[in-house]
Amino acid sequence: MQQAILQLALDHENLARALKAAEEAIQGGADWLEAGTPLIKSEGLDAVRELRRRFPSATIVADMKIMDAGRLETECAAKAGANIIHVLGPASDATIIECIEAARRYDAKITVDLLGLETTERMVQRAKEVEIMGASSVCIHTPIDMQMRGELPFEDLEMVASAVSIPVAVAGGINSENALDAIEAGATIVIVGGAITKSPDAKKATETIKKAISKRIRIETDFFKRGDEKSIAEVLAKTSAADITEALHNSGAMEGIKPISAELKMVGRALTVWTYPGDWSKPVEAIDMAEEGQVIVIDAGGIPPAVWGEKATKSCLQRKLAGVVINGAIRDVAEIRKMNFPAYAKLITPVAGEPKGQGMIDVPVRIGGQYIRSGDWIVGDDDGVVVIPQEKIVEIANRAQAVVEREYREMAEIDEGSTLGKVSELMRWEQLRKKNENKNNKKQ
Repeated sequence: MQQAILQLALDHENLARALKAAEEAIQGGADWLEAGTPLIKSEGLDAVRELRRRFPSATIVADMKIMDAGRLETECAAKAGANIIHVLGPASDATIIECIEAARRYDAKITVDLLGLETTERMVQRAKEVEIMGASSVCIHTPIDMQMRGELPFEDLEMVASAVSIPVAVAGGINSENALDAIEAGATIVIVGGAITKSPDAKKATETIKKAISKRIRIETDFFKRGDEKSIAEVLAKTSAADITEALHNSGAMEGIKPISAELKMVGRALTVWTYPGDWSKPVEAIDMAEEGQVIVIDAGGIPPAVWGEKATKSCLQRKLAGVVINGAIRDVAEIRKMNFPAYAKLITPVAGEPKGQGMIDVPVRIGGQYIRSGDWIVGDDDGVVVIPQEKIVEIANRAQAVVEREYREMAEIDEGSTLGKVSELMRWEQLRKKNENKNNKKQ
């Protein structure tokens, strides 16, 4: 049986970092190197040229995602040193044929990426059509935005692979655990991106995935995989409030809400409470209504007296609740800290309120600029508290984990002697802005 090819997708915006990852991956056994679309858009075809110069004997793939001007774009990529060039399946027949004919002149090959064809039936149909046209392979590709929603490509892959005789590549969320699924579904080219390029040790990550492919085994991984509804708490436990705000486009934080205890993590679904300032009746009632693992989220108007203290906290421990968030005041903080219970509040005061019974449970509240409903997910740590809308929980949890994965790689590069400025290439973009500003000033 033919050994599957491991193709590394370099979806960077920074050529220097892409080359570093490529060097490590080649040492780890990667077969093909792909200049990903983000890299080509950021660096141009110089990215392909440099990959060819650095790795003269490697198979270089240019993920051009061609949709028009097939001959011109194919020739540009081939002249830059690409052996294989990607064109999109939704492109016209004329464009795909132009790509194939242009590639032949340069001893290059065309892979047709079926990205953008929304049904399996259409993918199968297009794969058959491009095989007749002369494509060297087709690719089943689950885009990043769909991966974040927990989608994987294997069902589509199996249907397409059984319908054509040319090689089938697969891309999107592949790691050491599911590479075997890709092969069993019919892939002969396994395209891996983040599971290698975001790893602190890309060489070791490549070796692990190569082993999974060659030995046809599953090798467990903690990261570089996407969760579903059942694994949300597990995924969020690996992330921080800061990671989640990045996934939410720098939003979602409850401003003014601070942790009572340090180094505690809170993750759970919200049970919301609205009460008058100082009225602790409904917050305490909510403890008995909450399900195990929930977070009590209380809007007490953001002012004292306290609606929460030591006995309420001890009751939460009895009920195995995940934490409490209070837009208002808390007291007995020394005792609460000893209990290691995640509590977050706007204020601390020694003054207790009274149980008057005014308020409501399980109603929407607004705290620190955020709208929270029962069932939304709450994450808290030393940086504060973040709310994730329940409708987007799978996507945001996975995007937050992707932030963690990216930062692991960046921290590893800094540990090796780089800096944040170099990793981010801040000066490159800043200089471009300054040049444009100077030109505009001169025109004025």
